[in-house]
Amino acid sequence: MSELSDIRALLIEPHQGMRVSLHNMLNLCGITKIEHALTAGTAVRSIQAKVYDLILCEYDLGVGQDGQQLLEDMRHHKLAPLSTIFVMVTAERSYAKVVSAAELAPSDYLLKPFTADMLLERVIRALEKRKAFVDVYNLMETGAIAEAITACHHGEREYPKYAIDFMRLRAELHVVLGEAAEAEELYTHLFELKAVAWARLGLAKTLFMQGKYQEAEAILKSLVSENNKYMDAYDWLAKTHEMIGELPEAKEVLDTAVGVSPHAVRRLRNLGRIAMETGDIETAENVFKKVVSKAKFSEFRDPEDHLNLVNALVKKGDTEQAKSVIRDMEKNMVGIKKTEACRAISAAMVHAKTGDSRLDGELDAAVNASREDVGLSTGAKLGLARTCLENNKEGEASEIILDVMKNASNQSVISKAVGIFESAGKGMLGKELAQRSQREVMDLVALGVQKAKQGDFRGSVDLMTAAARKSPDNPQVVLNAALAALKCLENMGWDNAIGEQAKMLIEAGRRLDPMNPRLKAIRGLYDELQKKYGMSVNRVAKT
Repeated sequence: MSELSDIRALLIEPHQGMRVSLHNMLNLCGITKIEHALTAGTAVRSIQAKVYDLILCEYDLGVGQDGQQLLEDMRHHKLAPLSTIFVMVTAERSYAKVVSAAELAPSDYLLKPFTADMLLERVIRALEKRKAFVDVYNLMETGAIAEAITACHHGEREYPKYAIDFMRLRAELHVVLGEAAEAEELYTHLFELKAVAWARLGLAKTLFMQGKYQEAEAILKSLVSENNKYMDAYDWLAKTHEMIGELPEAKEVLDTAVGVSPHAVRRLRNLGRIAMETGDIETAENVFKKVVSKAKFSEFRDPEDHLNLVNALVKKGDTEQAKSVIRDMEKNMVGIKKTEACRAISAAMVHAKTGDSRLDGELDAAVNASREDVGLSTGAKLGLARTCLENNKEGEASEIILDVMKNASNQSVISKAVGIFESAGKGMLGKELAQRSQREVMDLVALGVQKAKQGDFRGSVDLMTAAARKSPDNPQVVLNAALAALKCLENMGWDNAIGEQAKMLIEAGRRLDPMNPRLKAIRGLYDELQKKYGMSVNRVAKT
């Protein structure tokens, strides 16, 4: 195939002999533009710097991340375009590892030994499918989701071989737009066409989006009972249990899933978090140890993994091992913005447990670090607030909790925050803070509206976007900022910077709350303004 000579490939293989062999196989296939990476870390840097058509990755990459963990990072952080073909190569016939790779949807995987002809067959098959979907992928990459849905309709007619794949993608795109009813109708049709398992999973997702948790739960339970290796169904069943307050059931589901596929870091993190919330300290400790070990060599490693492990060890009473984990964090998490905050919170927990006089100093350091925009999770902030309350720092705890409440993505977060005060016998203070946070957000919105009424549209944008920066997880604040930007464009003419700002805010609001009833109207106003001012289509929803 002449197009193979244009393929840019990245070969990720640590062993020189195998690297030479795979390189030669690619040459025999007609692929000559080949670059090499020896580790997951060097691969990530190459993938961030260039676009590859084909990534051929060995599963066992030696010390550091394995191929599955690299693929997990690539998918989660969107390092490569949708059109990049990823083929996993492995000699590992243990199902646990193969399923871990397969559940992250590589384009294909090859079990060694294989021939150049076998490799060529897989590459050609993947290229053929990519050609059918390239228009849809390009539209998705630019955020033109409505147009991508139309392209899927065309693809179903032009490439009947992939009709069900196009329908599946079309349903997923409706989910992206928060159009759960349209997605539900498609998934139901796909189910009737006998695209059984994933169509039922998609249907369960749309029911979840619409708050129909019991119906979603029934489908998901049925899926995992029929196929105990359907990993996505486990994750959504756990999520559904958690949403309706069934934490022990959620932990049991994730326990089972990790037994089937033990290598997915984000599932392990979720299991550890829920184990802590249910008081299963032993499970939390064991899981967070695995997370720290598996994520250690990731380019996207997170010091909160160490913090979570310290928390479990302190609750267990093993402060010496907790100190060792803190030293490991200091050594291996250098240069990450939130490392100092996580270190200080961890040290404060240890000192509180041991009665060390350095407790006050570390708590102050942790509170100061948490004030910075370093990306601390809500869970980490709530843990710090609890430690402050337990050590007579009510003012600091109130400050942290107020910040969490103003940035709460849903009522569940506010309830957890109030619960921290209730467990300390200060429930009234927690409720007062919740009311205060709501008042402050409402006052800010009112001030922004007032500025707009006075004709100060740019002042309204500045005020509301500043609020969105302070509360990036609060969908109401984010969508109010988007609306302020759109009203500015509507009244003062198109401004590229404000237009881009509006686009990013609408996209952030969609990620936070895809079923928000205001979202469709705000997104529609953005599209209308683009047409009004003769701008090229620059849609706002991206996967």
